[in-house]
Amino acid sequence: MSFRVTQSMMNTQLLRNISNNMGRMNNLQNQLSTGMKINKPSDDPVGITFALRYRSELDSNDQYTKNVSSSISMLEYTDTTIGQAGDIMQRARELLVKGANGTLEQTSLDAIKVEVAQLYNQMVEIGNSQFNGKQVFNGELTGDKPYPTMEVDGTVDLTANPPLLKAFQVSSDTEAIKYELAAGMKLAVNITGNEVFGNGISTNATQAEIESSDNVFLLLQRAHDMLDSGDQKGISSLIAQVDTRMNTMLTKRAEVGAKINRVELVQNRLDDIGINLKTVQAKTEDANMAEVITNMKTEENVYQASLSVGAQLIRPSLVDFLR
Repeated sequence: MSFRVTQSMMNTQLLRNISNNMGRMNNLQNQLSTGMKINKPSDDPVGITFALRYRSELDSNDQYTKNVSSSISMLEYTDTTIGQAGDIMQRARELLVKGANGTLEQTSLDAIKVEVAQLYNQMVEIGNSQFNGKQVFNGELTGDKPYPTMEVDGTVDLTANPPLLKAFQVSSDTEAIKYELAAGMKLAVNITGNEVFGNGISTNATQAEIESSDNVFLLLQRAHDMLDSGDQKGISSLIAQVDTRMNTMLTKRAEVGAKINRVELVQNRLDDIGINLKTVQAKTEDANMAEVITNMKTEENVYQASLSVGAQLIRPSLVDFLR
């Protein structure tokens, strides 16, 4: 069965083909201008699902990378601060060794006592260190200072009595601050004050509990009192407890260093994951510019050819039609 082809049908088909050619040219022009082969879901319904998944994973990876950066900054600051506390203890030990010398007169011990008071003051400042406006050694209670200061005219009053608590009579918050560095992987990035400076001593602690404690602030308090009373024998026995606390500080500093190394490994892994995700995302979304330009020129030639054929099909005048 044959169909009668009319001029109207030919004209309609021509316009449809020209429109299709222009549509393909428009898609290629979009790819050329955006550099992406997926500009709307209909361009590649399957590919868009992968593209959205890659974008989501990249966003998560970027957040993990930010968490890692914050963790490293926090740990490095903590490492520096514990190092400063260790320097104070080292100086305190040197003074105690000097004070234990039986040949020193009380005036010399008093001079050492003044410096010990200043070391106590500086240790309290370190215990109340802040990073980005948050307390470093007070666990999750980052808005509260863990250790009270008792200064009179800029000098710590080591003879103050309750209800004004002394630094060695309080304990820091013991909760850990954890950062999520990868899916399902969290790491505590803080060291509590109790771990670095020692557990607090109760206000009604026995003399035996006081003498056995290696709390930093209590050691400095006792050193101050012994120097004041000229108890050189007691000063000599205090040195061993100072050494114990210094070793604890070194252990905690080593723990911080180990965490820094681990976080740096996580950082390297996240960098590799980010590169891989961007690579597969580019394969899914990015246009092959050489291919797009080639196809663009092909479609332009097809479009020009269709216009040329159309010029022959649609006669411009009745004379041409009768010719």
